[in-house]
Amino acid sequence: MKNNLKLIVMENCKDFGERVDFHLQKTYHKSSILPISSSRFQNGEGKVRIDESVRDQDIYILSDVGNYDITYSVHGKVHTMTPDEHFQDIKRAISAASGYASKITVIMPLLYQSRQHKRKGRESLDCAISLQELERIGVDHIVTFDCHDPNVSNAIPLLPFESFYPTNVVLSSLLEKENEYLDNLLVVGPDFGAMERARYYAEMLGCDVGAFYKRRDLSKVVNGKNPILEHAYLGPDVTGKDILVVDDMIASGSSMIEVSEQLKERGARKVYLTATFALLTEGVQPFVDAYNKGVFDKLYSTNLSYVPEEIKAEPWYEDVDCSYQLSQIIETLHEKRPMTPIIEQGKKEILQKTLGGMKQ
Repeated sequence: MKNNLKLIVMENCKDFGERVDFHLQKTYHKSSILPISSSRFQNGEGKVRIDESVRDQDIYILSDVGNYDITYSVHGKVHTMTPDEHFQDIKRAISAASGYASKITVIMPLLYQSRQHKRKGRESLDCAISLQELERIGVDHIVTFDCHDPNVSNAIPLLPFESFYPTNVVLSSLLEKENEYLDNLLVVGPDFGAMERARYYAEMLGCDVGAFYKRRDLSKVVNGKNPILEHAYLGPDVTGKDILVVDDMIASGSSMIEVSEQLKERGARKVYLTATFALLTEGVQPFVDAYNKGVFDKLYSTNLSYVPEEIKAEPWYEDVDCSYQLSQIIETLHEKRPMTPIIEQGKKEILQKTLGGMKQ
């Protein structure tokens, strides 16, 4: 079997990329990582160089645009890279490979500007524009995880765009570690936007579902969004139940913490939080305080985007490794096989764990 799969791992996801490559080596018997050099001039301008030939290679560019731990020097001052700069480096890698590679796939587990997916008034439409830009410079395929709104793919109707979900991996980890504690489960969406995800979790676990409605003050804008006035709960009684609160991402975390507080006040026994991306943009202390007060019991999130080691070491945080899932996605795309068997296998594993061990 001819192996022309090459993986470009940007600096912002080096550890995760090496995990993905480790799993790929079981199939291809050697590393798929393509060495690159990323450097910057003192004024902040950057460049990317690919250090091996990419002629006729099937290139997968893996980048974590949410990594806020990468720095460089500008005029002698330390500067932290932003998502804008990470995205610019993706385009540099594409430029370095263009004209030689047989195919270029961009993998952004955290889709760049995914929360700016629709326009309200005179606003920029950043996510759609960035996807169209990738299409124009020669990208053949875009892969992401748990896209904030998959309908943004309408901006590039002729370019393959796939949003995968780590639901099966997260659920598998939770059931493995919490099975003996779970009793009388209920899945709750922190807002109506999370209901589709909550329903999927509920169907997999064979339990009921509820949701909170965020009543916002539409007359004000604070930190780019309308402040929340109230979380109104809609759903079955939570008394004595173990609650699984599910969402795509946690930004500041204030909404998740408030929802957890209300669930505990309503008589919930345990509250588990799950999110694909734990950004924790206002730091870890709000979660430390909430955990110490008994507001929630665990937070399960993935390593698809950067989380500092000190957060991973917290007793309330569970890091879910999705590297094997991504390696299977890459291998399946590269071999041009249908994706359905991978998805169905994940569902079967969850159902077996649910039926085999969880207390009813």
